[in-house]
Amino acid sequence: MRLSAGLALLAALVALLPGGHCGDAVAAASGTPTPRFPDGRVRLDRLPGESGYWDLPSTTTLVEQGVHVDIDASGKLKNISDAVRVAPLQPWALALYQYRQRNGLTDDPMRACVGPGNPRQMQTPGGIRIIEDRNYQRVYVLFGGGNRGWRTIYMDGRKPPDPDEVTATFYGLAVGHWEGDTLVAESIGFNTRFWFSNGGLPHTEGLRLTERFRRASHDVLEYEVTVDDSRTYTRPWKAAWTLHWVSGDIPEHFCETGRK
Repeated sequence: MRLSAGLALLAALVALLPGGHCGDAVAAASGTPTPRFPDGRVRLDRLPGESGYWDLPSTTTLVEQGVHVDIDASGKLKNISDAVRVAPLQPWALALYQYRQRNGLTDDPMRACVGPGNPRQMQTPGGIRIIEDRNYQRVYVLFGGGNRGWRTIYMDGRKPPDPDEVTATFYGLAVGHWEGDTLVAESIGFNTRFWFSNGGLPHTEGLRLTERFRRASHDVLEYEVTVDDSRTYTRPWKAAWTLHWVSGDIPEHFCETGRK
């Protein structure tokens, strides 16, 4: 078994343990240093001649950092009374989230082949690649989990535009910068055609996301997102998880079946 495949298996096994977080375990097992460009900048994608992509997220549903609820991989709560703890929801948003939960998540747009949007794509099976185009000062995030989806993070120093001047999309408009080895991306301009978590947490067009990507080692990518949508939540809140390096080429998946 190759090292990366073995670490991927370790990540999956640790994630199955109660409260399991596989990032530290995989990082400790890997002796491979974090890849870098010749100037020292960290690489978030493959080395030349290497194959691989990021997958096996340590959690597959969005819950506020530090909150522990009994929730399955599809985002379905075991106890609906825990809905108030998942995130700091406004009353209307809590009612909508509870409805979606009681309805068995059957209204999930992904059942009708509508894309996952952001940040859900970071937890969707199929994996991602993060490709930095240093000539055009852009980062491209490619998704293996649905219809060749991809998003752009602009790294040319621009500031986030006025939200009223942005055409709303599934992934928003993102501008980014580096803080040491951490890529920070700020996104605005989201539409409401998607669920940004598989459990049905709602959002509005006022959603703002701040994401932080940090490659802790060759095999571990740390991801953190801050959700700021004052129309939906009583305060900004964070969630965090890890993804793990998988050898091979990112798979292609096309949704053609329609509603199940």
